[in-house]
Amino acid sequence: MIGRLTGTLLEKNPPQILIDAHGVGYEVDVPMSTFYGLPATGQAVVLHTHLAIREDGHFLYGFATTEERAAFRQLLKVSGIGARTALAVLSGLSVSDLAQAVALQEAGRLIKVPGIGKKTAERLLLELRDKLGGALPTLAGSAIRAGAPATGPADARTDILNALLALGYNEREALGAMKGLDAGVGVSEGIRLALRHLSKG
Repeated sequence: MIGRLTGTLLEKNPPQILIDAHGVGYEVDVPMSTFYGLPATGQAVVLHTHLAIREDGHFLYGFATTEERAAFRQLLKVSGIGARTALAVLSGLSVSDLAQAVALQEAGRLIKVPGIGKKTAERLLLELRDKLGGALPTLAGSAIRAGAPATGPADARTDILNALLALGYNEREALGAMKGLDAGVGVSEGIRLALRHLSKG
């Protein structure tokens, strides 16, 4: 099991990044909450990881905090929730927001995540009850950090669109959420604002 990865950040193609660790390039999928806080390419990065071994391959998921990884693992235990949906949940909600939604049994906040309908949201809230409460006090005051834009405006908009599509939103939803973005917005900030728009929709 690969539990922690330290290396040089080579590429950022949300939601996937590439990390060079001692000459080996690791492709890692990360939630947007982690992506926002990544350093610029060429900088050192440390991620807590979860390795999933399936018939169609080995998949590595990375997280900025152990709380995020713990929440991801709890989400995977819910029937009907796969890794892609779990990443989408953590991209739309911080761990503290998720813990709060579970504590208050607010299905409405989860239904806005692509891939989660009413029944799945209710099942998720039921199965996660009493499992995420410990993360709430430590993360309640945490804020999202937006990284500096590393690409030009046109490339940034393409990356934002691709990230939203990869998270499960359709092209109409993604383009609609991007309409109000400033022309020079960076990738991290653009994704954050688009997800905020989608969560209100």
